[in-house]
Amino acid sequence: MAGTTIQDKKEVETCFAQACKKTNLEVTDERILALQGYSKIHVFKLLWGERLGDSHPELKEKANFSYDVFTEILENHYHQSPILPTDGCLETLSFLRENNIKIALTTGFYRKVTNIILGKLGWLDGLDKNHFNTSGTSIIDLSITSDEVEKGRPEPLMIQKAMKIFNITDPKEVINIGDTPSDLQSGVRAGCRLSLGLTNGTHTQEQLKIYRNDGLLSSLNELKAVIQPLI
Repeated sequence: MAGTTIQDKKEVETCFAQACKKTNLEVTDERILALQGYSKIHVFKLLWGERLGDSHPELKEKANFSYDVFTEILENHYHQSPILPTDGCLETLSFLRENNIKIALTTGFYRKVTNIILGKLGWLDGLDKNHFNTSGTSIIDLSITSDEVEKGRPEPLMIQKAMKIFNITDPKEVINIGDTPSDLQSGVRAGCRLSLGLTNGTHTQEQLKIYRNDGLLSSLNELKAVIQPLI
């Protein structure tokens, strides 16, 4: 979501860095960026493990505390700040719907903050309690968060959950697109027909090109040209 379908001007990185500072977790901006797209509780466990050692008795407590501080900062940010779709997002979603292509949003966010974002955009309208478009009226068909699967990105479980809900058995019927290395990696691990990167989100072309991908797009405006020959 952040950086792919909703604009992210380093808000998530900033909120994460603030939480690290408040909880005395020393981490560089480069390290935070490299872990974008991952489940945030997983990131805090990873970073505290790097600092304390994976067997440290206070690891879980410190990771949970940092995560709790982060969620408070992040939720306040999205409650108070405008939320806008990325360049070409609404046009792309309309094109996909017109061609009966299912739209699933996956995210490293947890459900509460995801619903804050979707609600402010009006994208919750028409989704049922399982965040599935049973009404046929929603702008998206499905929303899946990292806390709704056993492991978030770079594992492919969110993609595979979407496939199961849509009754898709062949991953070659799926195109994955995102703006982080973990997005690309999850699409590759899922065996998607294409795993595409966006370079106008949290990562640049130089940062993404070193990861296996099936194409790097400058914005969602370019996705239509990729999909049309496949329809």
